[in-house]
Amino acid sequence: MTDITIQRFEGSLRAGKKPKGVTLRRVTDADGQKVTIRAIDANSPTFGEDLLYVFSKNVEAARRENKRVIGTSSGVPAKRS
Repeated sequence: MTDITIQRFEGSLRAGKKPKGVTLRRVTDADGQKVTIRAIDANSPTFGEDLLYVFSKNVEAARRENKRVIGTSSGVPAKRS
């Protein structure tokens, strides 16, 4: 039987706190609404963590919008009997 080896990786695999390679900007779109723009530094040594953070925040925003518009966060409306 083989032995199980558990290793810890440097850094986090979760997107929690905003990484230093991500900048936030609040801009006004053409409709006059405020929009948050997240930009990633392409030369950041933590590019993977930065991308994971921005992606997870975009998914959270999309799920909130789906919940508001169609009533479910998955994006697929429930079947009506």
